[in-house]
Amino acid sequence: MTEGESYQTQQSAVIYCRVSSAKQKLAGGGLDSQEHRCRQYALSNNMDVAAVFPDDASGGGDFMKRPGMVALLSFLDAQPDRKYVVIFDDLKRFARDTQFHIMLRQEFARRGAAVECLNFKFEDTPEGRFAETIFAAQGELEREQNRRQTIQKMKARVEKGYYVFQAPVGYRYRRDARHGNMLVRDEPVASILAEALEGYALGRFQTQVEMKRFLESQPAYPKDLPNGEIRNQRIQDLLTRPVYAGMVAAPSWHVSPRKGHHEPLISVETFQRIQERLAGPAKAPIRKDINADFPLRGFVMCTDCGKPLTACWSTSKTGKRHAYYWCKTRGCASHRKSIRRDDLHGAVEEELKALQPTQSFAKLVGVMFRDAWTARLDQAATNVERAKAQAQTIERQIAKLLDRIVDAGSDSVIAAYEKRIADLEQEKLVLDERASRRGKPVHAYEEMFELAVRFLSNPWDIWAKGDLNWRRTVLRLAFARPITYSRKTGVRTPDLALPFKALRGFEMPKNGMARWGGFEPPTP
Repeated sequence: MTEGESYQTQQSAVIYCRVSSAKQKLAGGGLDSQEHRCRQYALSNNMDVAAVFPDDASGGGDFMKRPGMVALLSFLDAQPDRKYVVIFDDLKRFARDTQFHIMLRQEFARRGAAVECLNFKFEDTPEGRFAETIFAAQGELEREQNRRQTIQKMKARVEKGYYVFQAPVGYRYRRDARHGNMLVRDEPVASILAEALEGYALGRFQTQVEMKRFLESQPAYPKDLPNGEIRNQRIQDLLTRPVYAGMVAAPSWHVSPRKGHHEPLISVETFQRIQERLAGPAKAPIRKDINADFPLRGFVMCTDCGKPLTACWSTSKTGKRHAYYWCKTRGCASHRKSIRRDDLHGAVEEELKALQPTQSFAKLVGVMFRDAWTARLDQAATNVERAKAQAQTIERQIAKLLDRIVDAGSDSVIAAYEKRIADLEQEKLVLDERASRRGKPVHAYEEMFELAVRFLSNPWDIWAKGDLNWRRTVLRLAFARPITYSRKTGVRTPDLALPFKALRGFEMPKNGMARWGGFEPPTP
């Protein structure tokens, strides 16, 4: 036999290797060992290996979810005139699902490719096909049993208060001698996310878009898109995940929320406040064109129609740019009547400067806050005992509902009981959290009220030195309603927020001595 004849009789082959996960690929060396065995088989059977197609994903039994298998089929499609032998190490590497095993065999047969396995002999006989089906079914059984066992173990850990899924943003897993794999804070992302969640709960961020832009402005926070933005759906996920409140849950496994062993980023009360805000009426997002040039856009109203003013830059004939606010409401008497930005900003800034109390009164405000803080601390111990008593009452209610579920015969009644139990367990989590504080504040007085006292003492200073977000925050905290502006008379008397109303009432008392005979003129 000549060298040319030997080459013509040599079969062309491709090798398919697969492991179930990337971890097995990196740690176990499974792909390398499979490829080595398959190459030895090809060499001993006079086969020329044209390509190797590895996979490190199971695909859940579906071979079309495996990139390596898809590439292999595409390779065969690209060379329809050549017949290949597909070599793989074990039948379980082929397909661990009976239906997909048969479908994959049909795909190879349609392309004229033969299959050969190192640990199984394919025979085109009734007995051979029967044995092949049995082995494929056995592989499917093992896969389903492994999946069931994994889910049972994961469910048991969730029931015991451990998070078992992929670590959410702000957390990472760390091995603990007592608890095993456990979530721990991933700084600085954890602190950034905690500030964002608390800001949304307290109204610092009025909309999800504001929270999204805050996170996007943080260089250390991971972004979803190449342009540095975060998907809108990701913000919704962050706001609705109980894991950030120190809870774990698995609704698909019928595991209701419960206290977890990991450190929370926010309190359960804060999480509930967020859910209440999400369930409330939607608010219009801040427009992107509300920028540092026009911080009052959308907050100042037209005096003629009551609609918010818009703003823009205008270029004169000389090429000079001018900034204006104007009313865009059709039919309004001030429609498209320009207001110089400096005039409007100056008027609003004068209102902010007027809110500054005297230095002595600012000190008095600090003393009042300190006294109120001390009084709240005195009440904290009583609140802890009350929370413990309420938690015990709820626990008894849950026990009664569980007894009723056992006696109930209707699915609808059982579902109603289960929903009520879930609500009570959520309420009990809040009470347990309050009781666990033991009357101690979460933050120190200086941390809680330093910025508040500074703001009440001089909101103008924060406005003058702050960026766009701080300026918008100053407007929301200083004024109860948007400001109304007239082109002719200027700013209408603004409706101040409650703290400034109270301060102005304290600082400017209208007292005086009553005249003899009262205020009415004396009668003859």
